[in-house]
Amino acid sequence: MRLRHTAAVLLLLATACTTGPTLEKQGAVTAPPGDSKHLTVGSAGFTESDLLAQMYALLLGQAGYSTQILSVTNRELYEPALESGQIDVVPEYAATFADWLNAKVNGPDAAPVGSPDLDLTMTRLRSLATPRGLTVLDPGKAVDQNAFAVAASYAAKHHLKTLSDLGAAKLPVRLAAGDECVQRPYCEPGLKKTYGIDITGIDPKGVGTTPSKQAVQSGQDQMVLTTSTDATLGNFGLVLLEDDKHLQNADYIVPVVNRSRAGSSGVAGALDKLNTVLTTADLASLNEQVDSWRRLPEDVARAYLRSKNLIPE
Repeated sequence: MRLRHTAAVLLLLATACTTGPTLEKQGAVTAPPGDSKHLTVGSAGFTESDLLAQMYALLLGQAGYSTQILSVTNRELYEPALESGQIDVVPEYAATFADWLNAKVNGPDAAPVGSPDLDLTMTRLRSLATPRGLTVLDPGKAVDQNAFAVAASYAAKHHLKTLSDLGAAKLPVRLAAGDECVQRPYCEPGLKKTYGIDITGIDPKGVGTTPSKQAVQSGQDQMVLTTSTDATLGNFGLVLLEDDKHLQNADYIVPVVNRSRAGSSGVAGALDKLNTVLTTADLASLNEQVDSWRRLPEDVARAYLRSKNLIPE
């Protein structure tokens, strides 16, 4: 099934999302699960989202659906488009999307509902998504969550494999991260409280940026905040430390669909096939092929699915 990228409709999409009727004005969504044969797959416009959207489209194509891919980089636009049916399916992150919907429903100061517990996070996410006409399909094995890396030489010298190891070593740690790390519970406060890590300061070079990794590579800093699917750590001689006490939220990859257009068992069955194979390590490798090897997301996605026998050669 041929995939089509759609850019010309972005302005229309943005206009529709800002001027069309909102769900709050429409009332509860009661339409039965739909099975449109022409589906729009949304991407958030960054490498990983592009790859997942391509894989979703290829799997749906294999199941007999025709697809197009629409890139909308702002969740404030693509989530209402998903509710309205302008987008039919989009890859999301369980805990992050749960917190985003919770803030939309209950206000920006609402207590977070995402947690390290995947089952609890999924229950809360679905309770928020269902009244909005959205169905959250099952998560797979792959998770893209905050993660912490150190220099491989530093890890070897101090026998570090986990964040607990680092806490037990009682080493002073300067952390390269974003400014918000000082206050975020998953960052400095959580590292201190959960693991007993001696954070001596935050070097505000950003999350997973090249300067932040270079600072750890050079020894200026001892650890960097990045993500679990960061494809470039090896280029800087860095390794992840395992979050063995589960400080980070359960940001597993989950497909979210518009129930009235794509809520069928056919769509769920096609996308569930990815859950049996795609791991966090796989996703990091696919990101690397696009970001470092400069391969096209569509080509990388197709090669991966063929290697797993999910689509034909």
